[in-house]
Amino acid sequence: MAAFVGLDSFYKNILNRTSEYPKNEVGHFNIFKVEDIRLPTHKPVNYTRRNFFKMTLVTGHSKIHYADQSIEVNGSVLVFTNPMIPYFWEIISEEQTGFMCIFTEAFFSRFGSISDYPVFQHADSAVIALNESEAASYKALFVRMLDELQGDYAYKYDLLRNLLMEVVHGAQKMRPLAGNRHAGSNAAERITGLFAELLERQFPIELSNQVIQLNTPAAFARQLNIHVNHLNKALKETTGQTTSQLISERVLQEAKILLKSTSWTIAEIAWSLGFEEPNHFSSFFKNRAKITAQKFRSSGAD
Repeated sequence: MAAFVGLDSFYKNILNRTSEYPKNEVGHFNIFKVEDIRLPTHKPVNYTRRNFFKMTLVTGHSKIHYADQSIEVNGSVLVFTNPMIPYFWEIISEEQTGFMCIFTEAFFSRFGSISDYPVFQHADSAVIALNESEAASYKALFVRMLDELQGDYAYKYDLLRNLLMEVVHGAQKMRPLAGNRHAGSNAAERITGLFAELLERQFPIELSNQVIQLNTPAAFARQLNIHVNHLNKALKETTGQTTSQLISERVLQEAKILLKSTSWTIAEIAWSLGFEEPNHFSSFFKNRAKITAQKFRSSGAD
């Protein structure tokens, strides 16, 4: 399973700051110079997932690994990453310059969902190569964000959202870099690991208003930016089970936990597990557990 990097560990381990990171009024936003960040070099691929978004302008030689593809960059690029997909940034040259923004989805909570923008949805849109003129223009935007963050303007976070979105929209008008796909058993194992990570991070369900977002093979394939048949083939090769079987197993496991450990209604449990209709959940549970959800709840079965 991919390692988890939250804001606390990011500030402590990446930025070497032991003091509490700054809190904004809504969500979190910060910007740093890449030169001030401790970047590991020449290490084996080690996927991590984060609970925040990143937008990076960097000049240097490196590789970015997602699912079954790697994107090598040598020069200036914009890179967008989201919390849903684990990735690994392999630094090749020690000389890396630029800027990095980090922010949470809550930072945009009043302005729609930042994760809906294509640059944050999958790898094929996430890495944008820049020529010298383009790099200079984006550098000016990042420098302005850094200056505004350090200023005392009362509405600076609204201004920072606008500047950040200017970078996003500018990048989406440009042609992204294509990655090199990997074939064979190693790629299948990597895909399986990332699938398992995406599946598991939706659990446990602790609140009745918590709803899993990925509950179909197609939804997982979209997140991993691969064809659903490719995902199914990889999982079948490494686990002997199909994507649907693995999803169903985990959903059933969580359903049993919720039925035994909560007083939620069947309808509430069904909704949390991604079923639009309670009767669909009831049929799903009975077919796989060989007992109705209600009888399971009242019995001593597990």
